[in-house]
Amino acid sequence: MIKCPLCSQTAEFFIQDKKRAFYSCSQCSLVFANPQSHLMPAAQLQRYGRANKAAKQKQLVQFIEPLLSQISAQQSGSLVGLNFGRVMDRVSLDKIELAGHHLYQYDPFAKTDQQLFKQQYDFICCYRVLEHFQQPAKEWQLLSKLLKPDGWLAINTSLLTDLNNFSKWHFKNNPTHVSFYRQQTFEYLAQHSEFKLLFAAKELVLMQKSSKSGIKRILI
Repeated sequence: MIKCPLCSQTAEFFIQDKKRAFYSCSQCSLVFANPQSHLMPAAQLQRYGRANKAAKQKQLVQFIEPLLSQISAQQSGSLVGLNFGRVMDRVSLDKIELAGHHLYQYDPFAKTDQQLFKQQYDFICCYRVLEHFQQPAKEWQLLSKLLKPDGWLAINTSLLTDLNNFSKWHFKNNPTHVSFYRQQTFEYLAQHSEFKLLFAAKELVLMQKSSKSGIKRILI
């Protein structure tokens, strides 16, 4: 018996490929790899090192800059944000600071300052990060805690839209990708954690934390 790492519901076997078994949760719609197939941190870091860093930087900037513009149009004053899971280059950071905002950065391999978890942020951006979460419930609770009421959570991940073609989906072939989200997954999270789901399509998910006090803890 394998439990869903997001909602703790008992999950059902979904599919087996040449390297991993995958399971599907009927409650939150998450599809995830068998935990026994997860790579160790050293192997994950080696895999990250093969990525095209220049291309990733450009994509990260193209993700964050429009987000800042959108939030600034609805919220006056300087914004303090957290780039969670990846590191933006110094030139792009300077550009954000020149616009009057500040962006902290956390990366489990490169920027591991735990002091960043002792404050809250106006916005959090997660670019190509959620698919790597081996314990998504734990990570979701952390993101919820770090975000201010009315704060924005912007996520870039490839949404799973076709279960029937999962076996042919290239995105699941990366061994560091272990959690696969459907639109229904974010609808579930919004329903149970007092987040408002504003948009979820293709690779972009935008959520806003409720101004109500307290986030319901329904994930274990």
